Amino acid sequence: MTYLANSIGLHIPEPAFRPGDEPDFSGLVIPAAGKVDRPPVEVDPEVVRELAYQLIRVLDDEDAAVGPWAPALGADAMRRGLRAMMLTRAYDARMVKAQRQGKTSFYMKSTGEEAIAAAAALALRRDDMCFPTYRQQGLLIARDWPLVDMMNQVYSNSRDRLKGRQMPVFYSSREAGFFSISGNLGTQYSQAVGWAMGAALDADPRIAAAWIGEGATAEGDFHYALTFASVYQAPVILNVVNNQWAISSFSGIAGGERTTFAARGLGFGIPALRVDGNDFLAVHAVTSWAAERARSGHGPTLIEHYTYRAEGHSTSDDPTKYRPGAEAAAWPLGDPILRLKAHLIRQGLWSPEQHEALEQELQDDVREAGRLSESHGTLNGGPRLPASSMFDDVFEHMPPHLLAQRQQAGL
Repeated sequence: MTYLANSIGLHIPEPAFRPGDEPDFSGLVIPAAGKVDRPPVEVDPEVVRELAYQLIRVLDDEDAAVGPWAPALGADAMRRGLRAMMLTRAYDARMVKAQRQGKTSFYMKSTGEEAIAAAAALALRRDDMCFPTYRQQGLLIARDWPLVDMMNQVYSNSRDRLKGRQMPVFYSSREAGFFSISGNLGTQYSQAVGWAMGAALDADPRIAAAWIGEGATAEGDFHYALTFASVYQAPVILNVVNNQWAISSFSGIAGGERTTFAARGLGFGIPALRVDGNDFLAVHAVTSWAAERARSGHGPTLIEHYTYRAEGHSTSDDPTKYRPGAEAAAWPLGDPILRLKAHLIRQGLWSPEQHEALEQELQDDVREAGRLSESHGTLNGGPRLPASSMFDDVFEHMPPHLLAQRQQAGL
């Protein structure tokens, strides 16, 4: 028998640039700001299919807010958003320094992605429930959650409310509407949809919002969640943070070469939007639109935030091993903090002097919070939780065999 050669092959996605290359994003098509229509919130998803392939932008190249998506935000709201992003960045810098000093084992920064969490927190209501992944610490910060409490969790010290049971940066706060972060990626999507379904059954006016990285859209939980959200029209916002890199795997490994991540919502009959994730005003606008749609009984929305992870995946990662060191600086959508700062200055609502003063004030606040938190212990010293606390908040009534084991251990 003779076998004929054929042209069947296997495509292996490769990033555009590798270490040693000169990153050049000139071929990346970035549409002008203000060119995408803003439909009414009750629109049929089929009518707005193109929103999954376009890019909603508000801030133009001259730092002006243009187009139908430009939100009617007052000066105080924009300054509050700027402050939240700046405080998030200052907090991240402090905690990475603490990790390098051996005070905690691990940390994950959100550099370059601060607008995604800060804008959403201000667009949502204070009591809406958030199901984040591990680069949305800005949700807590924008909701004025105490930095000391967040640091206590990172250090797993004697004041850690989670009693050392979570990895550093896996925060949890019922009071702040911040669901416990999970290391099993994708789980928060299903949890958010389930929570939203329960809220709707109870006639609860609150809605849910969840965040996931583009790499984790390949997880089964992503698709299960979209099925239930679509079938039951759950009042939920499903955010995909496309920051181009899932640890060392670029977005093409998760399907980013074939279509947009927003387009995945179309097959489920869910309206899908792509937004410039480095544009605070655009993120605020699309989140507000999706929140109003959910609260009005029109169901879920999928939002892809097009952004870039400016630094390593975590303190355990060296991004120069898989991408050029200059790639972050070459990213064409810029820095979300600098863009909102420039817009406020253009409007006469801010100044370089005010910005510098606020930057120093926030660094001082973070430094003072760090001193207080470290007085309660860190990984390498100070007060620690007693071993006897390992069963606290686990059982309403501890089983007799565990009581006996604890007594035998002298706890």
